[in-house]
Amino acid sequence: MESSTAKAPWQTGTGTWFRRYHDSAPRAVTLVCFPFAGGSASYFFGLSRLLAPGVEVLAVQYPGRQDRRGEPCLESVTALADGVVAQLPAGSGPFALFGHSMGAIVAFEVARRLRDTAGPGLPAHLFVSGGLARPHRPSGSTGAPGPGDILAHLREMGGTDERFFTSPELQALVLPVLRADYRAVGTYEPPGPERLGCPITALIGDADGRTTPEQAATWRERTSGAFDLRVLPGGHFYLDSCRQQVADIVATTLGGGRLPPSPPRGPAPQDLAR
Repeated sequence: MESSTAKAPWQTGTGTWFRRYHDSAPRAVTLVCFPFAGGSASYFFGLSRLLAPGVEVLAVQYPGRQDRRGEPCLESVTALADGVVAQLPAGSGPFALFGHSMGAIVAFEVARRLRDTAGPGLPAHLFVSGGLARPHRPSGSTGAPGPGDILAHLREMGGTDERFFTSPELQALVLPVLRADYRAVGTYEPPGPERLGCPITALIGDADGRTTPEQAATWRERTSGAFDLRVLPGGHFYLDSCRQQVADIVATTLGGGRLPPSPPRGPAPQDLAR
């Protein structure tokens, strides 16, 4: 099997926007994955393991975290989307996008840019997970909540390591990243009536108090192609316990068929804030 590094060295390494954790088949479909607010590329390690080798996962590493922690965070969805598009190579074959929570709107904005610059064939599919097509922004919001508001929001959503709430050291490390990401979401201005040409699949947890099935269904308005809504058991971070089901949905949608459970291949790097 051709190694992933030999196939496309631009897609991995410190200082770039993409991380690859597992080798893939030579003609594997590529899935670019976008993390949530405060999240890192490593969140998609498990999904990458389940999808390899038939689907190649490239996890986006936003500036300001993990091996990019020395870089300033970006405080707008536009800047994040522009950064990703600038690193995608010209002449790439069809690939799909998967974004969770904040990552859903970043992935959508990347899809808009690809449509305008690369034509209607890219991306081949957009997966939006646990995110709203039109995120709510309270009137007068600056998009920059204080530490107390951020901590309360994290507790409400669940899924954050409890060590984070009792460790000033961890909070000092992570809160600046969260503040920048919350500002990016809070200042995001969705486009008016506008549709992509690619199919969209929306995924949510049935106990997600922040995204209801009715709200997730509004993603239908963002495509002139096919739309599918999948409701899985769990809260906002349903993906933690439903990773195999999500891998099955992605693989089947992208033509890879149903994947059997994969054996462990080493521990995944951990994100403390969700």
